[in-house]
Amino acid sequence: MAVCHQYNATFKSDDWYAYLINDKSVPLEQVIVVSKGENKKNKTAVLRHKLAVLPAKSGAKIELMQQEVLALDNIFHVSFFIANKMFDKTFVFPKNSISKSKLKSIPLLGKEGVLQL
Repeated sequence: MAVCHQYNATFKSDDWYAYLINDKSVPLEQVIVVSKGENKKNKTAVLRHKLAVLPAKSGAKIELMQQEVLALDNIFHVSFFIANKMFDKTFVFPKNSISKSKLKSIPLLGKEGVLQL
């Protein structure tokens, strides 16, 4: 997972977007991403996203992340199939870990962002 900072031409603003990255040499099938933000006092709604296929060595934009949720722990549960076998992984972006000062190049996406492996 990566959270990238990029310009939104429609709204003329710099926004944060969560991306799912498939760095594997095989496609991911029937991908489900469940995301939420939380801390001891606040939590966001749970969001669910589905991708039929995420091709090998590619990425997909999952969701816009509003500035306010960056102060929360942002959790992404990802489930997918490879060759009819199910896998799952959880990615956690701890509170305040997503910031302009932490941007790094993410060559697979051709963008700058904060990466969680």
